[in-house]
Amino acid sequence: MTKPSPTARERIVAGAADMISRRGLNATSIRETAKHSRAPLGSTYHYFPEGKQQLVTEAVRFTGEWTARSLRKELAAGPVAGLRAFLALWRKIVVDSDFRAGCPVLAVSIEEPATGETPTALAAAADVFTTWEGLLAGSLREHGTEPGQAAQLATLIVAAVEGTVAMCRAKRSTEPLDHTAEQLQALILATIKD
Repeated sequence: MTKPSPTARERIVAGAADMISRRGLNATSIRETAKHSRAPLGSTYHYFPEGKQQLVTEAVRFTGEWTARSLRKELAAGPVAGLRAFLALWRKIVVDSDFRAGCPVLAVSIEEPATGETPTALAAAADVFTTWEGLLAGSLREHGTEPGQAAQLATLIVAAVEGTVAMCRAKRSTEPLDHTAEQLQALILATIKD
């Protein structure tokens, strides 16, 4: 069975996520996103009548769910497998983009919203981080980590990986990912009971 082709709307959302991951929030425009997604500009405004903020919010949610799907699948084998998959996902993004792309969720989180804009994308980014933390913490708890420690370690994992992706881009190297992977795995192994 073949996977259906993405709709024009899905292509625009994925294109926005890709552009934000490379250029940041403020340097990503609706016009450039339409061009990047090979979609007519008019259809972009049709699908996103509230403009850029709506499109960016959906791009953040898209990235969040795409990453969460991978985490859910890999965490079934335990928190170490989930960590490895989380790191492998971001490694692939930075390497495949020749260190030009990072995480659009982080990009949206660190840029100041335009004056007068309602930061719905920022709220979406907070929700994404909370979801990723919750998935990791849940797996840690299932494998014997005390609940409070599981929550803190999950926050550390998400924060470390997000920061590491930014370091990889700056250094144009995956070495920060390697160092982070080793230390986070050691922390997980020290807290799980199986």
